[in-house]
Amino acid sequence: MAENLMDKIVSLSKRRGFIFQSSEVYGGLSNTWDYGPFGVELKNNLKTAWWKANVYQRDDILGMDAAILMHPDVWRASGHVDNFFDLKSDCKTCKKRFKTADLKNADKCPECGGELTESRPFNLMFKTYQGPVEDAGNIVYLRPETAQGMFVNFINILDARHPKLPFGLAQIGKAFRNEITPGNFTFRTREFEQMEIEYFVRPQEGDKKLEEWIETHFNWYVNLGIKKENLRKRPHGKEELAHYAKACTDIEYNFPFGWSELEGIANRTDFDLKQHARQSGKDFQYFDDAAKQRFYPYIIEPSGGVDRSVLAFLVDAYHEEKVPPRTNFEKNEAILPIGAGVKNDTRVVLKLHRDLAPTKVAVLPLLRNRPEIVELAQKIARELKKNMVAVYDDTGSIGKLYRRQDEVGTLYCVTVDVQSMEDKQVTVRERDSMQQERISVDKLKEYLLQKLNN
Repeated sequence: MAENLMDKIVSLSKRRGFIFQSSEVYGGLSNTWDYGPFGVELKNNLKTAWWKANVYQRDDILGMDAAILMHPDVWRASGHVDNFFDLKSDCKTCKKRFKTADLKNADKCPECGGELTESRPFNLMFKTYQGPVEDAGNIVYLRPETAQGMFVNFINILDARHPKLPFGLAQIGKAFRNEITPGNFTFRTREFEQMEIEYFVRPQEGDKKLEEWIETHFNWYVNLGIKKENLRKRPHGKEELAHYAKACTDIEYNFPFGWSELEGIANRTDFDLKQHARQSGKDFQYFDDAAKQRFYPYIIEPSGGVDRSVLAFLVDAYHEEKVPPRTNFEKNEAILPIGAGVKNDTRVVLKLHRDLAPTKVAVLPLLRNRPEIVELAQKIARELKKNMVAVYDDTGSIGKLYRRQDEVGTLYCVTVDVQSMEDKQVTVRERDSMQQERISVDKLKEYLLQKLNN
């Protein structure tokens, strides 16, 4: 399955409404993606889980949401205007552009064999203009990272909240990079979303806090369902380090296309605060009341990609299972074969962590042509929606409905059948085990809440 797993993920994403090609009706815009009904729920659940773990459950992290457009001097101070570029070469024949590093010293176009231009720098920032006049004085950039918005607000946070070191700022937001060679579905795109923390510490604590954040965020992925064997920590060599970094470790995931970065955790030293102090003329130092000292804190930066994480969780949750037919069950409309919804004894299921699953409960009528069954199922769904993410679905046979809910990772299916009209009970089917249990309608909400919150 590993050989074509990526194709299966892409197919499932479109078929079930997770991720679509952007502007597809017009031929699509390369490497841009739209999140459909299930995809946006998965993405929002992931961001909520991250925010909960890093902001709500800690006492030393404050939230922020900085603007996408910032003063051009921000990017001059950060080094992006002068240093944020890739070397690129163009094919003189087919006009395609390539990262020079990806060409591996080849002197011919890998696509058509044509002659390549000399390597030259290509700035990765998207440039636009503010106001009605398009001239050099009105140039602004779409931010290539969310970090700088937190750095330039460091003084404001100190004045507004008076936090004591160590403390951090957290932000989830869009960033834009005019990548030369994006690809691998949603892994590398020009428009993406970041989950970043800028954690300010005393310089002598930098190394220790770096290791703590590496361990904390590695465990966060594991706790949300990523198999530990599919994750690794890869420290950067000295030649890889960014100009501002003293050290950096990537948390990598074993994607179908190989080990690649989910998140980078870096010790940025005091580079950023000093740069903005020089550029702005403002004092970015922290005053330690106890020691009566002013100094520039070091910054530990955990920086992860939302889109990459969504892709990793989809890949890790994808399962194809051989399911034996259920035997010795009573011929009762209330109890369905355990393999219902399985084609050729194989079912596809997304075993997403309960905190990430787009839908928690699906309510399904066994017979669509029985108005009393449909009415009861709709009533149950409306009641459950008050306390959990629940849906009602009657757009197929019960077997197809089960299969559909398995493929989108729904945790529980509630089936209303003929017997439900007599005994006021429904069948609850659990996603991973496919075990079924008859539950009284008046106790259903309590039963499901207990399962979901256990």
